[in-house]
Amino acid sequence: MDVTISEMTIDDYDAAYGLWEASEGVRLNGADSKDAVRAYLLRNRGLSFVAKREGKLLGAALCGHDGRRGYLHHLAVDASCRRHGIGGALVERCLKALRALGIRKCHLLVYSSNAAGQEFWQAIGWSRRDDLLIMSKELGDGD
Repeated sequence: MDVTISEMTIDDYDAAYGLWEASEGVRLNGADSKDAVRAYLLRNRGLSFVAKREGKLLGAALCGHDGRRGYLHHLAVDASCRRHGIGGALVERCLKALRALGIRKCHLLVYSSNAAGQEFWQAIGWSRRDDLLIMSKELGDGD
């Protein structure tokens, strides 16, 4: 499949958001607004990527780091283009960019109900962790 992978820019946002919205296993909220993604891309320059063919976005992955660990978010590939290596290629570009910054470990979150996602990640060499539990807190606008 003739696909070009390039750094994600905010100009890719609308197409990427549409892809994420259409992808099972990806859940969106206010943290995925255009302004929030713009800030994320600016803070994590050169780490998020899109896959395109003839100008059409076929895949996208958000990637960032906290200085110690990398994080992958919202990897998605158009349903009609899956199983052609696009997802794996996007992941490899993200990991290569993290390695170039000295980041040696990367994490991601997969919903426990997303069996296809878990299968994909394990198939490309990621390990499931059962020793951790994620906890979250909504910060709101301040009290």
